[in-house]
Amino acid sequence: MDILMKLVPDRIKNLPTHMDFEGQKKAERLFQFIIVLFAVVGLVWGYMCQQFSQTVYILGAGFLLSCLLTLPPWPMYRVNPIQWQKPREEKEETEATPIPEKSGQKNKKKK
Repeated sequence: MDILMKLVPDRIKNLPTHMDFEGQKKAERLFQFIIVLFAVVGLVWGYMCQQFSQTVYILGAGFLLSCLLTLPPWPMYRVNPIQWQKPREEKEETEATPIPEKSGQKNKKKK
């Protein structure tokens, strides 16, 4: 795999591949809107032409358009980046921490 990565140009390696949470929400809503819109238009057009294949073609075109607009991480989906917290430094513990015992009564057998 490393051999293939060496063949990829730097311009392609530097393309962003992330989308923030708000961008995901926006992409999902856009996808749903386009699919429903093209389904309704396709259904009406197919009914007018009496050809179900026209409905399927229009819905397929809507699917392709929505994929083109929502799958790549376009800059409009990367407007609200996540602000990560800085990592805490771990303290080195040299002693093993004892496991606390459960407080309570011992199991007693009833006679």
